[in-house]
Amino acid sequence: MRRHPLAWIAAAAVAAFLLAAPLLFRPYGIFILSTWAVMSIAAIGLNLTLGYAGQISLAQAAFVGIGAYVTAYMTTRGWPFWSTYLIGAVACFAIGWVLGYPALRVQHHYLAFVTLAFTTLVYLVFRNEEWLTGGIYGITNIPRPSVLGLSTEPARIFYYFCLAHLALVTAAAWWLVRSPWGRAFVAVRENPVRALSLGVDTRRYTLMAFALGASLGGISGAIYAPLVQYIDPSPFALGLSLNLLLMVVVGGSGRFFGPFLGAMVAVLLPEWLRFLPDWLRFVEQYYLMEYAILVVLLMVICPSGLLGLADRLKARRTPGASDGS
Repeated sequence: MRRHPLAWIAAAAVAAFLLAAPLLFRPYGIFILSTWAVMSIAAIGLNLTLGYAGQISLAQAAFVGIGAYVTAYMTTRGWPFWSTYLIGAVACFAIGWVLGYPALRVQHHYLAFVTLAFTTLVYLVFRNEEWLTGGIYGITNIPRPSVLGLSTEPARIFYYFCLAHLALVTAAAWWLVRSPWGRAFVAVRENPVRALSLGVDTRRYTLMAFALGASLGGISGAIYAPLVQYIDPSPFALGLSLNLLLMVVVGGSGRFFGPFLGAMVAVLLPEWLRFLPDWLRFVEQYYLMEYAILVVLLMVICPSGLLGLADRLKARRTPGASDGS
């Protein structure tokens, strides 16, 4: 399917902005953009599980936390970053595969409760097992990695490190959703019985959807730990899972670029509202309330997400769209 030239122009403009961002922003702005890149990776994973395979999951925060704690614990004890990165990703893949088994027996809100229980369990481990996670005191002095001998300690360099990871994950996800695996995920989402009758191994693809989404959550966490250089249990509670779910739904569930737009809304929009001039703000101290109202209005106006709204507007301008031609 050919893209409209304006779409390519917009993509090029966004890419140019992201590459030039360190020259335009102060360290805090660079940190926020780095957070957007990291959360986008986790949201891409959830989009594979929820948007493409149709499996509801509230466990993505747990996988981000597992990846973060594996990296934090091991790098602060002298392990090289890349080995901890791989261990975290593989561990999340394996745990995600096991967590996918309940999806073979329960669906919809029942599956959401199962993944919610898993997130709560992992959070309690982070909080209470001080010998392993540091408990409420967390893990400090998490080192940033080196790439080909180049330190990523400076904020600008680490931002490009996060951006490069996002680019690689995006390329891999682009290939995956257009491969036979991606088509099988969609078939399982749309009609599992029909997919099974056509020879699709629905059991294997359901487990794979959970495992791949979980591994991307682990990768996100592995980058998040050296980004903030201190972790404690609080960022990995249920709120993060709901925030990642918001990113997927607001951007457009099952749409490839949905997580990127959704992460902009969830990560960047609150900061933009926070620093708006006083004359542009509704209530000076309650920018999060303004953010919540905007999100509610957004979902009322476009329940299929921002990209769903764009498709609807495009269909209205297309001749013959109204008559189904």
